[in-house]
Amino acid sequence: MVAAALILRPSADQPAGQPGGTEVLVCQCRPDQPMGLKWEFPGGKIEPGESAEQALARELQEELGIHAVIGRRVAQVRHRYRNGAAVDLQFFVVDHFTGELDNHIFNAICWCPLSQLPTYDFLAADHTLVRDLAAGKLL
Repeated sequence: MVAAALILRPSADQPAGQPGGTEVLVCQCRPDQPMGLKWEFPGGKIEPGESAEQALARELQEELGIHAVIGRRVAQVRHRYRNGAAVDLQFFVVDHFTGELDNHIFNAICWCPLSQLPTYDFLAADHTLVRDLAAGKLL
């Protein structure tokens, strides 16, 4: 099981109080990783004895140096890759965190407007979620 975060913020170019201006943090895998240069949402494996929320808070601290308030679960996905490997993903909203984002493990991180998510080369397991987020179906 893997827990991943949809870290949200109002769009930088959207006037305060205007609807539709949400950005999400996306992260690019390093070229030396198995899914090199693909984009994903931050998070990681749930360790024995951890809840999904505890695992996600730990992973965000390790990967980005932030203390996140884990919100509601918005999606759960099971994906089977062509090589037969399967992954179970749980996605949680994070709309508040403390600390400055500090990229500890990724090739790149950036804020992306939800509508622009399909323009990034995401991991196959994230494709349906990316389409739904861009279409305004989940948030």
